[in-house]
Amino acid sequence: MNPKAHQPDSLPAPGPSALAQSEALVAQLRAELDSAGGWLPFDRYMERALYAPGLGYYSGGARKFGLRGDDGSDFVTAPELSPLFATTLARPLAEALRASGTREVMEFGAGTGKLAAGLLSAFEALGAEFDSYAIVDLSGELRERQRETIEAAAPSLAARVRWLDALPERFEGVMIGNEVLDAMPVRLFSFNTGVWHERGVVSHNGVFAFEDRVVSAADDLALLSEIDTETANDAYVTETHEAARAFTRTICTMLARGAAFFIDYGFPRHEYYHAQRAQGTLMCHYRHRAHGDPFLYPGLQDITAHVEFTGIAEAGCETGADLLGFTSQARFLLNAGITEALSEIDPSDTKRFLPAANAVQKLLSEAEMGELFKVIAFSRGLDDTLQAFSSGDRSHTL
Repeated sequence: MNPKAHQPDSLPAPGPSALAQSEALVAQLRAELDSAGGWLPFDRYMERALYAPGLGYYSGGARKFGLRGDDGSDFVTAPELSPLFATTLARPLAEALRASGTREVMEFGAGTGKLAAGLLSAFEALGAEFDSYAIVDLSGELRERQRETIEAAAPSLAARVRWLDALPERFEGVMIGNEVLDAMPVRLFSFNTGVWHERGVVSHNGVFAFEDRVVSAADDLALLSEIDTETANDAYVTETHEAARAFTRTICTMLARGAAFFIDYGFPRHEYYHAQRAQGTLMCHYRHRAHGDPFLYPGLQDITAHVEFTGIAEAGCETGADLLGFTSQARFLLNAGITEALSEIDPSDTKRFLPAANAVQKLLSEAEMGELFKVIAFSRGLDDTLQAFSSGDRSHTL
């Protein structure tokens, strides 16, 4: 594949070693396309682009998380933006540990380890009792970064951290996934001339492209029937989230007692499949620039889609877990005390206070992360809700 066929002029080109990694993944994708008859459903392409062993975006060695494109990173997450995110999040997690009488913590997709390090330090400050902090992450490179970050920031608790290669069958404790569900592969569908099509990937003269095929499977048509096509424009495109739903079912089945929290950007179903969202939510991130071409440098850029939270809630509740709450990130953090945490920094110390206040503004602002990001949580064995869901709960909108 000629990557220049997909390279916008505004995006920087990768270096030789990174480009070689991408080309190796492209060769694998071409071979898989050939063996599949020349067409792959998009979720399979996305899975390989993100998770192909040693070559995918999350399984390879490229830097992902950072504050600027010139540091080689592609996007920033809340734990990278401000340590107050972890400090605040630790409070409802510690409350859930106490309420459930459990002593284990598990994090999915721990990134650079900043969230884990921040939570561990905050647990220590809160006097929260726990026995171990397990991390589930596919990237060996990220595991090493996580280990280094945790040992530097929370050396007294680093011995309690362990990395898992597989999920346990049963878990009692508290689980957290920050920006995990949006990285699950999605299927793409388009509605044209009154007919649903699944959007897949083909190769024309060595260049990847989309190609649509008419949907005939009864299960797929039943899933798509949830979308109101009466008001959808022709050429309406959207995603479905079978992988994220399956992951949620697995986690909530595994949860014997405790709570599971997921923080991500997205909408309830009635907003997600709105007719005005006619081109779906699929987006790519490369050097802190968002664009819509998933075929640019496979394995070197993030490919993501917003989360359809109604389906996530259904998947969790199907296992018998309780829906603990669903609200905006801003409301969750305010309920959990982020402004109190900010007030502990002396305003006269402008070098510390102003950056902290600006970061909190981004976490809470409707124009930034506060409204687009949501928090959904499931539980077993908790009799009451948590302070973080005590006001502004939107479970009724699901």
